[in-house]
Amino acid sequence: MESFGPGLRTSLKLPVIRNTPESLFLRLPSFCSGRLARTSNCLSLRTRNRLAFRGSCLNDRLESGGRVEIAASLSSEGEDVKHGVKKKKLAVFVSGGGSNFRSIHEACIAGSVHGEVVVLVTNKGGCGGAVYARDNDIPVVLFPRTKEEPNGLFASDLVAALRRYEVDFILLAGYLKLIPMELIQAYPKSILNIHPSLLPAFGGKGYFGMKVHKAVIASGARYSGPTIHFVDEHYDTGRILAQRVVPVLATDTAEELAARVLKEEHRLYVEAVAAICQGRIVWREDGVPLIQSIDDPNLYS
Repeated sequence: MESFGPGLRTSLKLPVIRNTPESLFLRLPSFCSGRLARTSNCLSLRTRNRLAFRGSCLNDRLESGGRVEIAASLSSEGEDVKHGVKKKKLAVFVSGGGSNFRSIHEACIAGSVHGEVVVLVTNKGGCGGAVYARDNDIPVVLFPRTKEEPNGLFASDLVAALRRYEVDFILLAGYLKLIPMELIQAYPKSILNIHPSLLPAFGGKGYFGMKVHKAVIASGARYSGPTIHFVDEHYDTGRILAQRVVPVLATDTAEELAARVLKEEHRLYVEAVAAICQGRIVWREDGVPLIQSIDDPNLYS
């Protein structure tokens, strides 16, 4: 299937007039007339030798029966390229049911996240997240090595394993162990965590799961919500990337608040992972990470 701008698709084979390492000249069929917007002027195609190309149209107008030059990037069979960016390989860390892991995996399959979960890391081999991974043919790695998990890896071995899977980004999704310095150094600005409160409030060692929501309610706070942050050597102290506010109702139980926050967690984490996979994370001069709008590169959140 070849794509020529938004809403125009054809499965016809297009003759190559000539090509160079930098570009291709293609003759277009008669129905391919019309103007392409500068913001959407890209096309992709699959050639007879089953190599995927994607590039930007260099001329303003697609003339009926005319030709178009594209600056083409070459990739191997089966490699998925979107907006000029390869799919990112993701490692997800879980300790429990892994509902955020599932939402990210489903978003990858649906295409809303331009990434692929290539490995799951857990400190509990029998947890729900690990079961889901095995059911979906995602490799499971145990970390760290403990009496309960004697087959777990040491930190250096974990780094080596993630390198073998060619992992681009690490996503903590309810992983309760402190991330070792070896991993932080191996993946700088590439490890995200989600926390069920508006950090820096109600974070740190011991604040996880239902304990967070109970503490929020007990404090009298009127608002809570998930926070996504980059990971450093401490619990919940890394740079904040995104937050989503939810109300704390006067009659809330911890379970009710947790359900409301979790619903937003699933949405926010998918949005953040989509942004990092598309290269839309911009670091301000003071070290604060911002998410660049997909519609307007001059807007940030």
